[in-house]
Amino acid sequence: MYPRGVKMNMKKIVVAGGGVLGSQIALQSAFCGFDVTIWLRSEGSIERAQPKLLRLKEIYLNTLEAMKTNPAAYCRGFSCENELSADKINELKQKVEDAYDSITLTTSYEEAGNDADLIIEAIAEDPKQKIAFYQELAKHIPEKTIIATNSSTMLPSAFAQYTGRPEKYLALHFANEIWRNNTAEIMGHPDTGQEYYDAVCEFAENINMIPLKLKKEQPGYILNSMLVPFLSAAEALYADGVADFETIDKTWMLATGAPLGPFRILDVVGLTTAYNIGMMNPKASDPDTIEGKVAAMLKEKIDAGKTGINSGEGFYKY
Repeated sequence: MYPRGVKMNMKKIVVAGGGVLGSQIALQSAFCGFDVTIWLRSEGSIERAQPKLLRLKEIYLNTLEAMKTNPAAYCRGFSCENELSADKINELKQKVEDAYDSITLTTSYEEAGNDADLIIEAIAEDPKQKIAFYQELAKHIPEKTIIATNSSTMLPSAFAQYTGRPEKYLALHFANEIWRNNTAEIMGHPDTGQEYYDAVCEFAENINMIPLKLKKEQPGYILNSMLVPFLSAAEALYADGVADFETIDKTWMLATGAPLGPFRILDVVGLTTAYNIGMMNPKASDPDTIEGKVAAMLKEKIDAGKTGINSGEGFYKY
């Protein structure tokens, strides 16, 4: 574990949404000893979340096993010690099994909200859905509960009033593959209380993340302020017929030495998230614009069930 300051009182963590990042946040938090509940909108959502959690469990177990013989397999989210004995790795593998078995999945606001210390909202990048969620959630949570949004691009100040506790609301954004890319961008809004900001920073440390503290609100935080324009440029090249997506990826990887090209990254992020972000641009509703062509390209794949790595296919097959 990373060095800790004052021991937190947080015990119960609720993750709202079981998508790409929601499932990762839930398993990582449980792995680090928290009591974790995932709130989901419907029984169908529960059915879709379960295989994501199972897949993540297998990734954790396989990666830990690989760490016994391959130092390059080491992931910062498992431990701050980069040299682990086989016995210690076996202990961590058991923690993964226990974490997976301990997570509760529910559609009940009452069950999720009861005694919750921190709720991390990781539902779709749709303002209407987020507002409706916050307004209903406010009826079912105790006074102590802090709420954080994992929104990729939206500002917490846009939603604070709907939570019923603006001083206890802020943004906590994770990178994909959080067991490996263990960053946590933490961004308040003008009314966020410093003590709640600090508590979320401490929580991030307690799940083996490195808190990246933003001093002011910024759409896209730090990471996505750089990443989204990069991915958008790649999407535009493909949608406009400049090159196929494999060639675009190959260009980026060969020219920069990057391990992944933009379309591989899109598959990891999830095409539904990419589509929802793109649809925030008014031009996306015009099929004659590049933005409209990108939206149509992504929508076609989403409608075919090819939403990215978690579904087994996006731009690539997995």
